[in-house]
Amino acid sequence: MTTPSEASIFVIFGGTGDLSKRKLLPALCHLAVRGHLDERSRIIGLGRASQSDESFRELAHEALARGSAFEPHQIDELTSRVHYQPIGEGKSSDFHALRRRIESLSGTHGVPPNRAFYLSLPPETFPGTVAGLGEAGLNESAGWTRLVVEKPFGQDLASAQKLNLLIHRYFSEKQVYRIDHYLGKETVQNLLVFRLANGLIESAWNRERIDSVQITVAEQLGVGSRAGYYDGSGALRDMVQNHLSQLLTLVAMEVPASFDAEAIHFEKRKVLRSVAPIAHDHVVYGQYVAGAVGGESVCGYLDEKGVPEHSKTETFVALKLFVDSWRWQGVPFYLRTGKRLPKQMTQIAVRFREAPVSFFRRLGCEEDTADVLLITLQPDEGFSFYFDIKGPGEPFRLHRIPLRFRYSDQFAMVPEAYQTLIHDVLDGDQTLFVNSEEVEESWRVFMPLLDHPPPVKPYRAGSWGPPEADSFAIAETELWQQGM
Repeated sequence: MTTPSEASIFVIFGGTGDLSKRKLLPALCHLAVRGHLDERSRIIGLGRASQSDESFRELAHEALARGSAFEPHQIDELTSRVHYQPIGEGKSSDFHALRRRIESLSGTHGVPPNRAFYLSLPPETFPGTVAGLGEAGLNESAGWTRLVVEKPFGQDLASAQKLNLLIHRYFSEKQVYRIDHYLGKETVQNLLVFRLANGLIESAWNRERIDSVQITVAEQLGVGSRAGYYDGSGALRDMVQNHLSQLLTLVAMEVPASFDAEAIHFEKRKVLRSVAPIAHDHVVYGQYVAGAVGGESVCGYLDEKGVPEHSKTETFVALKLFVDSWRWQGVPFYLRTGKRLPKQMTQIAVRFREAPVSFFRRLGCEEDTADVLLITLQPDEGFSFYFDIKGPGEPFRLHRIPLRFRYSDQFAMVPEAYQTLIHDVLDGDQTLFVNSEEVEESWRVFMPLLDHPPPVKPYRAGSWGPPEADSFAIAETELWQQGM
């Protein structure tokens, strides 16, 4: 029987926004359906406008009915727990009104003094919101209080340090849950299991057996309606400093002393501190120009609505870095991400070293025999291991074939990342979240590129980036392009 998390009040700042409707409310409904949400728990959506509980319930009902993932009675059950509270301009009186509403709901429904505050807000509003919670005394209670912060965690090292100082003025680090939704994906979590529960893999997870590692986050979409935010951010800030860096740490970390948040965060920080300074000629920036994606013509970045005419913002980054540790000395890690690429894909490719002698070359076999492990996070979560066999008949030829595991083949349902992460927030498990030191160490790695960015190279929408970036990839490019 499923044991629910402790009953609590779950408060969503930005409760009427897109993230709340698309991800947070559905995640909470899934948790309720699966028995993880205590029946006394209540959800408060916050927004600037005044509206009634009933009108907000209608909004929540529409969001949950979209896609028909839930039965009508399941939607009705969750929306009966949903309430609305206006936050106005975020004045002191607004936060004190929120405190009174939380206390009222707790008393009416018998909810213990446990609270989670989810900041689904633009980053510029984080400081005022954190301070407002703290000044109203909402940063502590007789039960537990947790603060959930969406990325970005600052725009550079200085702003990240400033934000962390402000948060720590009111909340301890044990109360803070910085979300990187990539860490909630089942395959990311299973990466640790794959490494640490399989002695054969862990024994080969080092510079003696691995030739290179490539981490790719490819997006088909352009900037869409995010041009205002994206042009001030770019691909390095938007993807590399957070998502790709987190995946890097999970691939490269040492075996932790125990499988808990403190031990895992300790090893992840060690990876970031071991990253050698990135050579300027090991980085390529790109910006997409007009082309075709998925058979449809699309405009270039500079023609997107809201993008300045002469913008130099990068929409593509490829770089090579090295982790100066005993395990990884000399092994290149390739990080690449971009918009308007041929397919939507997040993948880790681990290329193992070839056999020391090309045993079959005298038989005319010139094929590369390096084995490759592909870890696919999206769109089809799973693992593929490519190895060589002899093809039947003559002439003597080697063929590369995959051993595959797909979650969809083995499990009826794979939880969406936000389900996993919100469940962990309610259970007080920080393992899949990013702590303050990781944030700052990651910014330190990439600050030289922010201070002295390389020139931006054009690439055609629908291609795999600027030609100058082709060398920053493992040799088996056809594998990561075809995915699973």
